[in-house]
Amino acid sequence: MEYRNIAIIAHVDHGKTTLVDALLRQTLKLGHGEEITERAMDSNDLEKERGITILAKNTAVEYQGIKINIVDTPGHADFGGEVERVLGMVNGCLVLVDAAEGPMPQTRFVLRKAIELGLKPIVVINKIDRQDARPEEVVNLTFDLMAELGASDDQLDFPILYAIAREGKAFKELDKPQDDMHELFDMVLEHIPAPAADLDAPFQMLVTNLDYSEYMGRIVLGRIQRGTVKKGDFVQLIHKDGTMTKSRIVQPYTHMGLRRIEVDQVSAGDIVALAGVEDAQIGETVADLADPEALPIITVDEPTVSMIFQPNTSPFAGKDGKYVTSRHLNDRLKKEVMTNVSLKVEEIRPDEFKVSGRGELHLSILLETMRREGYEVQVGAPQVIIREIDGEKHEPLEHLVLDMPESLSSAVIGVLGSRKGQMVNMEPQGSRVRVEFKIPSRALFGFRTQFLTMTQGEGIMSHIFDGYAPWAGEIKSRQNGSLVSMEDGPAFAYSIWKLQDRGNFFIDAGAEVYVGMIVGENAREQDMNVNVCKNKKLTNVRSSGADDALTLIPPRKLSLEDALEYISEDELVELTPHSIRLRKKVLNPSFRK
Repeated sequence: MEYRNIAIIAHVDHGKTTLVDALLRQTLKLGHGEEITERAMDSNDLEKERGITILAKNTAVEYQGIKINIVDTPGHADFGGEVERVLGMVNGCLVLVDAAEGPMPQTRFVLRKAIELGLKPIVVINKIDRQDARPEEVVNLTFDLMAELGASDDQLDFPILYAIAREGKAFKELDKPQDDMHELFDMVLEHIPAPAADLDAPFQMLVTNLDYSEYMGRIVLGRIQRGTVKKGDFVQLIHKDGTMTKSRIVQPYTHMGLRRIEVDQVSAGDIVALAGVEDAQIGETVADLADPEALPIITVDEPTVSMIFQPNTSPFAGKDGKYVTSRHLNDRLKKEVMTNVSLKVEEIRPDEFKVSGRGELHLSILLETMRREGYEVQVGAPQVIIREIDGEKHEPLEHLVLDMPESLSSAVIGVLGSRKGQMVNMEPQGSRVRVEFKIPSRALFGFRTQFLTMTQGEGIMSHIFDGYAPWAGEIKSRQNGSLVSMEDGPAFAYSIWKLQDRGNFFIDAGAEVYVGMIVGENAREQDMNVNVCKNKKLTNVRSSGADDALTLIPPRKLSLEDALEYISEDELVELTPHSIRLRKKVLNPSFRK
């Protein structure tokens, strides 16, 4: 069979997963595949809840007798490692750009990677049904971006499609709309080259993804570079250090629609899954037994943010979770590093681990996943990873793009200026304005919540790692101290009511608290110890108004990302399967002074 291998790359929310849905539905009409749910490729619970793609996944469709393997990739900068490792499997890419927003920071990142690998791009201008769509201008902006990133003449001569992915439509000419995706399929067959495939050469495949089956054990995924392999064949697994392990292929699989299909033999050019190669890691090579030859190991950009992970040590430790010891935590982090290529784990002490990733979201998704699996863990505030270049301290820099109402922009620009941000571009777009900044990564910790508040929820914020720059000096990101409990026990409505003018509370009346637990945000700069466990003293004398209902301001409920953004260096986030709490590192108030 002939193959075409393509990746769909774009900024977050530009419609990648929706486009894959439309392609799968189209082939369903052609007579194979199965019923497709909305955002069918976002299969894990967190992806469904948040409406984002976290893991790169592949599917396949058949069109005019040719099998097209499609890889859906994440759009968030924090999951860039997922994009980097799968681009090596494909020969071309569909670059999706929003018809109104145009190329955004993550578009730049994924395009740079695709251009470096020499992939042939097809530019798809999506959401052309938006009222503020400007397709011709967006095509020009995309061309300028590719030229700036050093694209070859062949890459710059890209074909263009216009799409409404949600309605399953894609067409070459704006004035000749089509009702389906057949022009997109035709363009893929015409412009994306078939993979070079030597079927007679010794077998060779790079492991680019891992899966696990209860029945088959570890399953390795990748594109076969050359040769063929059959069920029952023996192969060599070439590890990163050059050592080899002999393995037997228990079952080869190929993909069609959303299904993984058992086959007897798989051959070069196809993206396949192989069961039986037990000790494989991402970036290693599965090769011919008699003539093993390693492929280049996958390299991804270095992490920029780190956090300290520890087992939970609060007074409530062990009440909620299933896995509570440092051994459990160590095993889980080792397991994660096997599949999460852009994550690094360093054991500082037996009960303390430094976990480094691409950003706050990258690490918070790992924490949320662990929490749901039954782990109890406490983590410190995110820290940027500092490098020394030519004897000088350098820190990660971000390219920040903000889209917001023009009337609210001056206050936001003022806040970013105080956080050492430098404005590089400002572009009015009707009643809104797009502002671009170069800003230290650590200046963005805690900024998202503040930005949404300042823009009354109408602002759109995205950023991407933009290299290292000299240390910018001290940045004060948090203005307020914390309200810290000084007693153990249940919180009473009467106490919270009495303390409401001191700040905002994070807890409801009736919540169990312990000494050193953060129960709210102080209205002032310093921390304040408060007693939320004090109830009203009852007497046998009734006074007028004594039984009036207490009116409590609803508490501010923090999500995991909000909690990580909020804490300062002497504070921790405590995570259990059912709770997210904030606490001081030192619980005893007399030792904190």
